[in-house]
Amino acid sequence: MGFRAALFVAILLAASAAGAHTRIYSYVDADGVKHYTDTPDDNRYRLLVLSPQALTESGDHYNAGLLARAAQYDAIIEGAAANAAVEPNLLRAVIVVESGFNSRALSRRGAIGLMQVMPATASRFGVADLYDPRQNVYAGASYLKFLMEKFGRNVQLVLAAYNAGEDAVMRNGGRIPPFAETMAYVPKVLKIYRALAEQPLPRGRRTAAVTRIDADAVRLGAAAPLTARLAD
Repeated sequence: MGFRAALFVAILLAASAAGAHTRIYSYVDADGVKHYTDTPDDNRYRLLVLSPQALTESGDHYNAGLLARAAQYDAIIEGAAANAAVEPNLLRAVIVVESGFNSRALSRRGAIGLMQVMPATASRFGVADLYDPRQNVYAGASYLKFLMEKFGRNVQLVLAAYNAGEDAVMRNGGRIPPFAETMAYVPKVLKIYRALAEQPLPRGRRTAAVTRIDADAVRLGAAAPLTARLAD
């Protein structure tokens, strides 16, 4: 199992490995202060740790076997990321949350495949078969690039729009819509992205010069600047 696959499984099983009472919740107050607790007493708290009982956005339970085989999509992810000039680990984080790397996932809303792309979105980017992993990730990456350009590279708004739709973000004055699902979705994707971004690259390997999220700068409730840089 590669280091990314092992990490995906570790993220998924982290809660159960330490016991049922280790789940961590978080929310950001009106002053931008982030609060954490393991005993939430406010309905603004959102779960940050994936558990074996958690569901993907497609509505399925996470499958450790699919996550363990996630590396089979590395070439597709790297290629789509380079084409769209987005960070590959952002694509991986979205895929984990959207489908748990289930290329056959189908949500009740009709979203399909690894990145849970809607058929109408696929049509915008010339994609016909969303069950084909390459086409699906290409469409999802292209849509993320479009959203980054639309929302000034604010990754929080980009993820909110990916989940709730760009119109929902615009209707809310260019802020994350107050939907429980979306408010939980954004920090969940960012948590997984940070975990992936903190993993060292194999010696001698460098990523392509694509737009990469500064994981240290991303904070829910504040602007999320992106910087273009080469990984060390």
